[in-house]
Amino acid sequence: MTRVYHCLFSVPSVASCSNLLAFLISKLRLKRNDNTVPAGKRMSTRSPCRALIGSVLRVALFASLLFANDPVRALDRPAATHVAAPLSAGLKGLQVQMIDDALALGIKHAALNVSLTSLIDLDAHADSFRWQSDGRTFYFSRPAIESIPVLPLSRAAVRVYLILLSTVTADTRLSRIVRPAAAREAPNGITGFNVSDPEGERYFKACLDFLADRFSQKDARFGRVDGYIIGNELNSHYEWYNIGPATTSQVAAEYLRAVRIAHAAVRRSSADARVYISLEHHWTARNGADPLRACPGRDLLDELNRLSKAQGDFDWHIAFHPYPENLRDPRTWRDKTALPRADTPKITFKNLEQLTQYLRRPEMLCQARPRRVILSEQGFDTPATPEGQAVQAAGFCYAWVKVSRLPGIDAFILHRHVDNAQEGGLNLGLWTRQPGTDATPKAKKRIYEVFRAAGMPDWEPAFRFALPIIGIKSWNEVTVGN
Repeated sequence: MTRVYHCLFSVPSVASCSNLLAFLISKLRLKRNDNTVPAGKRMSTRSPCRALIGSVLRVALFASLLFANDPVRALDRPAATHVAAPLSAGLKGLQVQMIDDALALGIKHAALNVSLTSLIDLDAHADSFRWQSDGRTFYFSRPAIESIPVLPLSRAAVRVYLILLSTVTADTRLSRIVRPAAAREAPNGITGFNVSDPEGERYFKACLDFLADRFSQKDARFGRVDGYIIGNELNSHYEWYNIGPATTSQVAAEYLRAVRIAHAAVRRSSADARVYISLEHHWTARNGADPLRACPGRDLLDELNRLSKAQGDFDWHIAFHPYPENLRDPRTWRDKTALPRADTPKITFKNLEQLTQYLRRPEMLCQARPRRVILSEQGFDTPATPEGQAVQAAGFCYAWVKVSRLPGIDAFILHRHVDNAQEGGLNLGLWTRQPGTDATPKAKKRIYEVFRAAGMPDWEPAFRFALPIIGIKSWNEVTVGN
């Protein structure tokens, strides 16, 4: 479970090439002299003017083909106003607890948990933010909103994603609004969004409208959010998106409604910020025996895709969590249920290419392109053995090399920054924690330096210790399909 944080090669746009062509045509006026081609006559193919114009046309054609096939530049926005959603210079990301430390580690992506429940102020305090939506006034807690650290991360050119959650509350008034009536149990304190209820839907829409207006406008006055992840690990919905007992079809229909509302809200403020669905590593397998508590990720993805197209497709993307098959064993290269085929029980780092390959199938495309993928939550436990920290770090090394060689992945966001006492005994952090605390940092672990080096020129010396742990002699042995 997550904790509640850009440069492209510059190519002339089609518009730029067209403008240049118009300029040249206006300037290349042939004077009527001995060398002028008379009006109505065809220009010689040897004419330098025609050759120059032809060259410009070829550049324009090349640019148009380049942009038409580029999944980042050509997706998400109407052509008339499209500005590419900027991707960071690297994959490295973190669910940030300590901003200065995270920036020193060179992160390019950050994920932040945001409880929509905690933002809503039903008592309309004088200092709360007021928001008008559909003729009503909604109030949002100023301290809760201002505690979301988007601005310092954005100023450091970090791409920020918000993981939006509906958390359980003791306030019965608020609970009736945000909690689905059928969600009588919430083992991890998280439910689905209550969008099947008219009042719940109104509040959900107002929350998304407010957040997008504040954090995804072009001026980035309060920082910029580039991605909104709707809920958490939908295919394990009983644990992480509880809407009560539900079939795969019911989960997909209820969830897609929330995703569509969120997408519309985000598009009112931004033409390129993205909306993501959330899936964990179960693919054709299910997390548990009860089909009303969990469903295979592939089945759910197929149903979401089918419903989206039937109701009017739109550009949602995938936030995936490719944890090792056993959360307590960081040696993901040993995963037995991560098979090199489309019907694999699980998708982990060992066979992550199965996800990107599946999304390239014709029936899965959106606007003739694959949906984008970020890895928004995954971590490696530290076994309680003398070599535990080295094995944890080796797990990260293997995963980093694998992802860095796999097209179609936009971000690798590590979970966690600091070991956390509320993680079911897992120690996933870059730091150990102070005894008796939930997540007060104590000391850097072996993985800390490895994470810092990831994506840097000195990565190979920092990663070299992991080769014998993994059982390989060279990183060239870690390839797609291995």
